[in-house]
Amino acid sequence: MAVLWDMDGTIVDTEPYWIEAERALVEAHGGTWSESQAEQLVGQSLLHTADVLQAAGVALDEDAIVDTLLTHVEHRVRDALPWRPGARELLDELHAANIRCALVTMSYRSMVQAVIDQLPDPYFDVIVTGDTVEHGKPHPEPYAKAIALLRRHDPALTPDECVAIEDSGPGVAAAMAARVTTVAVPYIAPLPDDPDLVLWDSLAGKKVSDLEELVAPRGLG
Repeated sequence: MAVLWDMDGTIVDTEPYWIEAERALVEAHGGTWSESQAEQLVGQSLLHTADVLQAAGVALDEDAIVDTLLTHVEHRVRDALPWRPGARELLDELHAANIRCALVTMSYRSMVQAVIDQLPDPYFDVIVTGDTVEHGKPHPEPYAKAIALLRRHDPALTPDECVAIEDSGPGVAAAMAARVTTVAVPYIAPLPDDPDLVLWDSLAGKKVSDLEELVAPRGLG
């Protein structure tokens, strides 16, 4: 088994930082930014976010918008890294059990590094960021790439032996399109109604055995 983790809103509670950065940028260009608009961007690629912010009145090119957002969030993360409930404990248990994990996030490497620098252990064997893929979530490429990189350590690994943990619609769509068993932990953004999606209210109290049970029915326990 391998576990593929989303980051923002799943491991760390950084979504409010992103929304704060979006609002500040839009308002600096004379526009307004609502919670519903912000929700639509949770889990999306940063280039998609830049396009939406341009449509909201931000008179900057895509790269400048992305850089502004990343700088804001990176500074906030280095000041305070808020964990989502249960995420650190589950990562600790996976690490102790030597179960491989991948980080699959649409944040760029510079901002991800600000998070990685504060982790107590090297939890992730593989890190896929938004600036290392051509197609961001909801496209399956980020998860497919993570599995391909994990197979360098374990050539026999298949998508059926992987579990993805997500909090957003685009992330869920990406993981499911990559044929990965997908756990959704609702947070800010609405989630799709799909019978194949596993819904957990929280990661608090969840154990490695809970993840193993999700792949066991496929004969891969």
